[in-house]
Amino acid sequence: MLPALEIVRTDNRPADAIRPVKITRPFTKYAEGSVLIEMGETKVVCTASVEEKVPPFLRDKGQGWITAEYGMLPRSTHDRMSREASKGKQGGRTLEIQRLVGRALRAVTDMKQMGERTIWIDCDVIQADGGTRTASITGSFIALADAFATLKNKKLITQCPLLDYLAAISVGKVSGQVRVDLCYEEDSQAEVDMNLVMTGNGRLVEVQGTAEQAPFSKKDLDDFLALGWSGIQHLINIQKELVGSIA
Repeated sequence: MLPALEIVRTDNRPADAIRPVKITRPFTKYAEGSVLIEMGETKVVCTASVEEKVPPFLRDKGQGWITAEYGMLPRSTHDRMSREASKGKQGGRTLEIQRLVGRALRAVTDMKQMGERTIWIDCDVIQADGGTRTASITGSFIALADAFATLKNKKLITQCPLLDYLAAISVGKVSGQVRVDLCYEEDSQAEVDMNLVMTGNGRLVEVQGTAEQAPFSKKDLDDFLALGWSGIQHLINIQKELVGSIA
């Protein structure tokens, strides 16, 4: 873990501290798994719904599928945004995020142990203050674990198909300082913006990093990875407390 950085942020966090995390589950009545994840002022509802069929390309292959949809409610931001349904199509950012959530969850799931069924992950942002995609991944993992527990309790599967825990966090460079879990204000002025998705054993699932103002160094990248892993470990520990063993 990196030593604490001597910097105070707008919400009085040190640069190496993530925002307060609150998980409410179950959050909705009908989904097999449902979570409200709050990371600071960012709030996302994540549900996992079981469908007893697979997409046509997986029919009779003896395995399942996990897919995700993501959306932001009209007043999840400072100004009201139009629903994408009213525009007749999803935006590029929405498509990119929901594909990220789906493939991240598939990376830690044994599809054959699922059986021929699909789990739909729905991530609905009800309040956005930076890090909505990373919160969606962290919360969706818990919803997915609960859905698998429901299937196991119903004796539809014999063991949990999860192979490891999964969480995500944002990191970045703001005012020359490396910080973890950026809020919107920091994200909007970051010199470097990066999202990390990692497993419980510290393996990388995805790294999304962009130099917004100037290229960054290999040392910066090492700092981003170290600080991000520290934050993700904290989130993984919360998941372990809630979900318990996945073995």
